[in-house]
Order: sequence, then C-alpha cells, then structure tokens
Amino acid sequence: MKQMLKLCTVMLVASIMFTGCKREDSSTGAGGAATTQGAGGAKKQIKIGIVAKSISNAVFQAAHSGAQDAAKELGPKYGVDVVVEIRTPTDEDAQKQAEAVEALTRAGVDGIAISCTEANTVTPAIDKAVAKGVQVVCFDSDASKSKRFAYYGTDDATCGQRVMSELAKAMGDKGTIAILAGNQSAPNLQARVAAVREELKKHPNMKELPNGVFYHQETPEKAAEAVANAQNANPGIEGWAMVGGWPLFTTNALKWEPGKVKVVAVDALPAQLGYLKSGHVQLLLAQDCYGWGHKSVDLLLDKIVNKKDPPSVRVIDPLTAVTKENADEYAKNWEKWLGK
Repeated sequence: MKQMLKLCTVMLVASIMFTGCKREDSSTGAGGAATTQGAGGAKKQIKIGIVAKSISNAVFQAAHSGAQDAAKELGPKYGVDVVVEIRTPTDEDAQKQAEAVEALTRAGVDGIAISCTEANTVTPAIDKAVAKGVQVVCFDSDASKSKRFAYYGTDDATCGQRVMSELAKAMGDKGTIAILAGNQSAPNLQARVAAVREELKKHPNMKELPNGVFYHQETPEKAAEAVANAQNANPGIEGWAMVGGWPLFTTNALKWEPGKVKVVAVDALPAQLGYLKSGHVQLLLAQDCYGWGHKSVDLLLDKIVNKKDPPSVRVIDPLTAVTKENADEYAKNWEKWLGK
C-alpha cells in the first residue's frame, strides 16, 4: 500500500510539472519574437499609450496614424495583439500630458510613447510609470533626464543648423532674418533655436533681427498671426527660419509676394507643400512625423516582448529635403500614410 501511495504521488508531481512546463512554453512569432499564449491559445495583448503634444497639430495627427498602423502591421511580427490608446491633449499642456501618463499607468498599459511639451513637468510621471513596470519612449521632444529607455526623432541641433544653412543659401548669404519658434518651453525647439543662432555666426553678412525669435501657441492660426504681426512691425525681415512649420497648415499665411521673403521651414505635410509650389517657401525639411508613432510602437514592442534595447538611446531620423521640384513625389508618401 505504501509503495502504491508513493507511485501515485510521483505520478501526480510529474503531471503537475509537465502541465506547468506547457503553460510556460511560448511559441515564436515572425522575427523571432516570443509569444505568450493566453487561454485557448490566444495571443497576448500589449497595450500602448500615445501622448503627443496636441491633437490640433497635423504632425501629431500623422504620428497617431503611424502608431495605429504599427499596431496592425507589427502585431504579427511580434506574435501579439497590439492595442493603441491615444491620450493626447486637445492643446499643448504639459500638466495634462503628465496626467495622461499617470492615467495610462493606472490603466495597466505595457508601454507609453510621449512627445514632451515641457520635460520638467512630465519627467516625474514618466519615472513613476517606469517604476511600475511600464516601458516609456519619447519621440519628437525628449525628456532626457527621465527614465525613458529611448528617444526617436530629429537631432534638434542638426535640424536648427540645417534650417539656417539652407536659408543662407536661399538668401544669397546676406540679409536680416527672424526665427519662428513655437512653444518657448519645449526642449526640442529651444535646441533648434540655439543651433540656428550658432550657424548664423558663420554668415557674417547675415544678422538676426533684434529680439528676432517669435514664440507662439502651436496652432496654425496663432503661428500665422505671429508671422504676420512680426512682418508688419518689422518690414526689414528678409528671411524666416521656421524651426517648425506651424503657419503653413493654413492658407494665405505668408502675406507677401512669392520670393520677396525667403522661408525655410521644418515638416512637409500635404498642406505645407502648396507653399513650395507657389514659391512662398524655398525648402521644407521633412521630419518623420508619421514614423514618430510607427517607430515608437516598434521600439516599445521590441522592449516589451523581446526585452531588447535599441543600439543607441537616441534613435535619430534623418531630415528629408523637399523642394518645389520633388514636392509632388514626396506627397505620395502621405497618400500611403494617411490615405489622402
């Protein structure tokens, strides 16, 4: 009888161990990603929150589309189901961003991608999320002192330098410029303005208008108003270094004859391309604003599913020069990205 009981006990333990091994076993999805199977063999669900600067800004609408497309496209690659939850404030508000990060953390998301309106305000919320096991990546505008694991976007020093150097070419390396700078608190824009001014020092026949940096709320209407007011008050402005292309999302924002005032601006969304064709803008430097969402989701999935960090903490998107000559070709990207 004792031997029978021992035999039964051994068989029971072996059965439990075998069952446990089967439950812990994972299948491998395309690309080598491990997939944890749920009840009935269902794929594990990964929840990702997106917190851009403002819903009203077209570049972040593009980022939202990129994130949503990535969820559909990359889920099979990583062997998971991906759900994207967008918590972007209506208008720029760093405190609302921090609250959004906190709300997403309480909701149990696996990862968050954020473009920081003001780094100091959102950093504590990012760090709390990371402490609770949420993976965080910044895009477009970084919080470099936070515990986020990576940043994806433009190198802002390079961006500002290129805006100024291209503007110098367009102006024949002489004349007076102004800088359109958006939100004064945004760390990415601060870095771009500093780089514009640094590059300007290399052009002795060019100068910045005194107090020539113009900040504004980042809406197309407010940006267009800032440009119009500045130009009316300072008709000697011969060129604009726009470290963001905010006014170009409206029609008739540049109220001068084509070519009279030279403009180099950042971003190249469909609404902006018309200013190239009309000759009001000489060059657009396109950021990967669709990729801000798409690449951020990819980075998060690789970290969450594969426990893998990118080769560098800063993953830099090279700027693409868009001119009157290649504007139509570049526009095809937006037909694919946004279905427009």
